[in-house]
Amino acid sequence: MKIALLGYGKMGKVIERIALERGHEIVLRKSSSSSFDGLEHADVAIDFSVPDSATTNISECITRGIPVVSGTTGWLEDYHKMETLCIEKNAAFIYGSNFSLGVNLFFELNEYLAKMMSKFNQYSVSMEEIHHTHKLDKPSGTAISLANGIINHTKYNDWSIENPKADEVFIDVKRIDPVPGTHSIFYTSEVDTIEIKHTAHSRDGFAFGSIIAAEWLIGKKGVFTMKDVLEL
Repeated sequence: MKIALLGYGKMGKVIERIALERGHEIVLRKSSSSSFDGLEHADVAIDFSVPDSATTNISECITRGIPVVSGTTGWLEDYHKMETLCIEKNAAFIYGSNFSLGVNLFFELNEYLAKMMSKFNQYSVSMEEIHHTHKLDKPSGTAISLANGIINHTKYNDWSIENPKADEVFIDVKRIDPVPGTHSIFYTSEVDTIEIKHTAHSRDGFAFGSIIAAEWLIGKKGVFTMKDVLEL
């Protein structure tokens, strides 16, 4: 499989290493200042760039008919535009706030617990997310996905990172080096606290999951998520 890497920072280099270990070829290593030369040779593109570049990267791939996997967060105001473009061009696109296999299982656990806890009004819910100081978006895309999983099944209607209202899930955002990503959810009452937590030990899990998604996307048409990839 020939892969175009759109974004060649720390994550891009980890994806490259694991892709090569799996026998794939890298045909483009694009930074924010370089061109798309080489993209035409790709079987699939993996975008881990920055919020300002993501929409351009994704639309370029879709327009050229190249399947694209994006793990960039902080650009989702344009997500529906990319979804519509993908359908119009009969292309293939996967966006994931987190491609780690463990995190996607954690997403499912989070929703299951939220459904269970919705019956017990004595518990309030809050979250904590910790990332390295180079993480640009606050809160993380993973934290937003987790919050939405709670909102979909409980009395909460929104989330907030400061001064939350009674119907908002509070997300305590912390930036501490060199943490690759830790997400915790707390259900707290006067007598106890129930906590679930996912801790990433390195970027390898995110990179490996994105490559699994890219391998899965070859030959498909449509807009997908990691639920489709993992059959969750």
